[in-house]
Amino acid sequence: MTQTAGWTANGLHWHGGRPHLSARNGEREHERPVAPGERIGWLLTGPRRCTGVLLPGEPQRRPCPHGATIDPAGAAVQCPACQSADRGLALARDQILDDGRTYRLYLAWLGTGLLKVGLTAEQRGTSRLLEQGALAFTFLARGPLPGIRRAELTVSGAGLARERYRGHAKTEGWWHLPGAGRRRDDLAGARAEALRLLADHHRIEHHPDGDITDHVELFGLTDGAPAEYREVAGLSDGAVLSGTLRRPIGRHLFLDQPDGLPLLLDTRRLAGWTLTATDRPVGAGLDLRPRRRPEAPATQDALF
Repeated sequence: MTQTAGWTANGLHWHGGRPHLSARNGEREHERPVAPGERIGWLLTGPRRCTGVLLPGEPQRRPCPHGATIDPAGAAVQCPACQSADRGLALARDQILDDGRTYRLYLAWLGTGLLKVGLTAEQRGTSRLLEQGALAFTFLARGPLPGIRRAELTVSGAGLARERYRGHAKTEGWWHLPGAGRRRDDLAGARAEALRLLADHHRIEHHPDGDITDHVELFGLTDGAPAEYREVAGLSDGAVLSGTLRRPIGRHLFLDQPDGLPLLLDTRRLAGWTLTATDRPVGAGLDLRPRRRPEAPATQDALF
């Protein structure tokens, strides 16, 4: 992302297995790979505006025709009009029954006890899994949207995996991660059970192999999340975000600080703000919440 005045952030996305920050200046859209170890400094100015919509067949987001403002503290990055035109939201709300594309059903491991089932357009590859911060995943099946959506509901309805998790459940799962073998065993067992549930489903093709992809090293979580950090819980006009980037985890960024306490930013909070380069340290305009790794559960052999 070019660090000059007038660029409005769209957020962080993954393409070709790499994370990119995107921003818009009028009709121009620009993406820049996120490089771990890079020093960034942004002054955020408002108002916070709708990020527009990505329409079918168009390579870039279309700017909001109304230039609408959105809630500075809200999770939504689009105005109601752009939300209603957004293909991804329509899919999530079951407003599109079939769009002619091929989809894949996946199981994602987000942390101990956090199994997610979901679907993604085959043409997107693994981008959706990376953006969701899947620490490990496996594909289950492929087929048209109606068949894959029915399969997703079958797996979630059986209680094997959930369709959604809150952000805090994911970030808390980064502490006390088990080893790669445990992650693989969890997914392999869940995969076998899911395929048993889907044995009589028509219009889908079971994925030909049981490959499991692990992202823990890619996300820089081999040793887990920092023992202590501050989470950016809100942004306001005039806020300064700065620090040294760690490897992105899905859409989240850790920014190392001079005082040794990193900041954790969900880049969806960044979307809609206008960014200007600055060398100022982190200051006012940030709502920061302290986070500290809980103690590992104590283990003791039973006496009787």
